[in-house]
Amino acid sequence: MTAEHPPTNDQRTWRVLAHASAFIQLVGVPSVFGPLVVWLIRRDDPAVAPHARAALNFQLSLLIYFFVGGIVAVLAAITIVGLVVTALIVILILFMVVLELIFALLATLAASRGELYEYPMSINLIKA
Repeated sequence: MTAEHPPTNDQRTWRVLAHASAFIQLVGVPSVFGPLVVWLIRRDDPAVAPHARAALNFQLSLLIYFFVGGIVAVLAAITIVGLVVTALIVILILFMVVLELIFALLATLAASRGELYEYPMSINLIKA
């Protein structure tokens, strides 16, 4: 949005929700669904769409990383040496979940200040 048209309270709320909705994973819903719903509802809103797109791209990126990590862990578990590798991969995946929550919190706080947070490790899958 430009300085001439500051975002409305509704737009500010949607921007924050785009990032904070990732916390639905704490109740057992995959974290990608929150940002996906916000993006589908508000993708035509220029004040909200960049936030929803950034959050969705980050969650989709994490799905890819978790999927690849899971496959590597299963393949590594087949060998004896792989048990150590599997344990390390599981620890890495758990660490990524913690980082996911930290990054979602940082993005939520940035959105509440009117800033667009750039998620680390995010693949730009959904473009403008």
